[in-house]
Amino acid sequence: MAKQKLYYVIHKPFKVLSQFSNEGNNIGLGEIYSGLPKDVYPVGRLDLDSEGLLILTNDKSLNNRLLNPKHHHKRIYWVEVDGQPDPKGLKQLESGVDININGKTYFTKKAKVKVIAPDVEERNPQVNYNKHPVRSWLQIELTEGKNRQVRRMTAKVGHPTLRLIRVAIEDLSLEPLKSGEITQISEKVIYKKLNLL
Repeated sequence: MAKQKLYYVIHKPFKVLSQFSNEGNNIGLGEIYSGLPKDVYPVGRLDLDSEGLLILTNDKSLNNRLLNPKHHHKRIYWVEVDGQPDPKGLKQLESGVDININGKTYFTKKAKVKVIAPDVEERNPQVNYNKHPVRSWLQIELTEGKNRQVRRMTAKVGHPTLRLIRVAIEDLSLEPLKSGEITQISEKVIYKKLNLL
């Protein structure tokens, strides 16, 4: 009998690993989502300090199609940065910047960037507002996902990332999930929203 394919969308909280096991002082997804089948695992990852949309599944083919670099999937992030980027800085982010990946210089692909004012829940623990009195939110849309790419990009233009939330992959949106929440989704719906049909 064919194994049932399962798909979940979660809102990964801040300071939670994108794996089920704990590591060092950091907790994994297993601490929050303890009742899931053993063969379900995350597709891709979000850094420990990042929040937002993460897919959990036992469908290996979905994993390959989403993560293979030859398939360009739109990923949208809401990024709180230190300071207020000027038009030149925003243009640089859109056009591409040199970042360091594993000791090698990498020039990022074109991105879509705009200043936003999202209505988001406070993070726990919250950003240190005394240390960073002037902050801005950007929406950054990428079609690639290098290691810590968004953080490296904003730092390159002089505006380090303070908070990073992945809000969408293709047409699959994080809303209305709040931090730590999970929802199950059907194979047909997830493939359609990820534009994989």
